[in-house]
Amino acid sequence: MMNEKYYVELDKLNKLLERKNKKTDFYNGIYDRYEYPVLTRDMIPLTWRYDLNEETNPFFMERLGINAVMNSGAIYLNGKYYLVARIEGNDRKSFFGVAESDNGVDGFRFWDYPILLDDVCPEETNVYDMRLTQHEDGWIYGVFCSESKDTTVNDLSAAVAAAGIVRTKDLKHWERLDNLKTLRSPQQRNVVLHPEFVDGKYAFYTRPMDDFIETGSGSGIGFGLCDDIEHAVIDEEKMTSLRKYHTITEAKNGAGAPPIKTDKGWIHIAHGVRNTAAGLRYVLYAFATDLNDPSKVIAEPSGMLIGPRGEERVGDVSNVVFTNGAIVNENNEVFIYYASSDTRMHVATTTVDRLIDYVFNTPSDPGRSVECVAQRCELIKKNLEFLKNTDK
Repeated sequence: MMNEKYYVELDKLNKLLERKNKKTDFYNGIYDRYEYPVLTRDMIPLTWRYDLNEETNPFFMERLGINAVMNSGAIYLNGKYYLVARIEGNDRKSFFGVAESDNGVDGFRFWDYPILLDDVCPEETNVYDMRLTQHEDGWIYGVFCSESKDTTVNDLSAAVAAAGIVRTKDLKHWERLDNLKTLRSPQQRNVVLHPEFVDGKYAFYTRPMDDFIETGSGSGIGFGLCDDIEHAVIDEEKMTSLRKYHTITEAKNGAGAPPIKTDKGWIHIAHGVRNTAAGLRYVLYAFATDLNDPSKVIAEPSGMLIGPRGEERVGDVSNVVFTNGAIVNENNEVFIYYASSDTRMHVATTTVDRLIDYVFNTPSDPGRSVECVAQRCELIKKNLEFLKNTDK
C-alpha cells in the first residue's frame, strides 16, 4: 500500500522538474546567467530516498537522504545534454548519477539508478567530481577524485587523493581502469583528460599536490603524457596555468572542464582560489593553450570569468563556484555547468565566438595595482575619445 504523502512529494518533485528556466537580467556580454539551478537535492528521485512501502515505512520517512548535488561532468550525445553529477548523501559519501535534458538549461531528470562503480580499490572511501572527456580513441572517459584515509598519520580527517579513471560508450556500462600514477607528485585532484592524442600519447591536465588540501610546492595546473590509459603513469609534469601572488589563483588553481577546441587554440575553464578573511573563495577563470602544444599557455584574461553571486554564495562551503563540465553543441553554443557553494548546480550559456573574443581580447593581469589602474585609464581614455567623436 502506498502512503498518501508519496503523491504529495511526487507532485512537488514533478513541478520542480517541469519548471522552465529563464535568463536573468545579468549582463556582461560574455555569458548569460539563469534564474534557477539546473540540479538540486530536491530533484533527486523519491525512489532513491524513501522506502515507498507503507508497511515497512509507515511514517514515510526519508531513509537515505541527500545533502547536495554539485560538481557535474557534462557531455552532449545524440542531441541530448547529460550531467554526471556528484551527489552527496546525508552520510557524507558521494556518488555519481546521470541526469538528462533536452535543452541543457532545464528539465534535467536522473536515470533510474545511480552509477555503481566496480569495487576494485578496497581502501577507497569516497569518489567525486568526475570530468567527462569524449576522446578521439572512441571512448568516453571519466576522471574523478578517489579519496582514501591517510594511514600514515594519527589524524582521523587526513586523506589521500588520487585520480580514478573509468570509461564507457553509453554512460550506462562503466569500466574501471587503474588510478592515475604521477611519479613526481604525491597526490592528485582536479585531473582532466585531453580529448586528443598528443605525440601519440594520452594527455592529462593535473594538479600536483603535497597533501590532500594544500597544493604546497605545486605551482599550478600541470600537463603530462602517458602511453597506456589502462595503466596510466605520468613521469614528468609540465606547468601550464600558474598560481600567482595576489591574484584569483594565489592559494591554488585546478583544471575544470575538458578544453574546448577552437581555431585559435584550446580554451580552458578552470577554477582559482584565494584566501580571504572569510575563508577560501573559489571562482572560475579562463585561459587558452596552443593547438599543437596544449601545455603552452597563449592567452589568459585578467581576473575571474564567473564568481558566486546572490544565493550562490550560501551553502555547505560558502563563497564557492566550481566547474568540471561544459558542453559545446552543433550550433557552437556553450553551456558552462558550475556548482555553487558545494550545494547545487547552475548553468551559464555563451558561444564559442564570445569565448574566443573574451579569452584573446581581454587584457591580462599586469600584476600590480598601479599598472592595473593605468590599464583601466587607457580604456577610459579610448572610450572618452570615441564618445567625443561619436557626438560630432
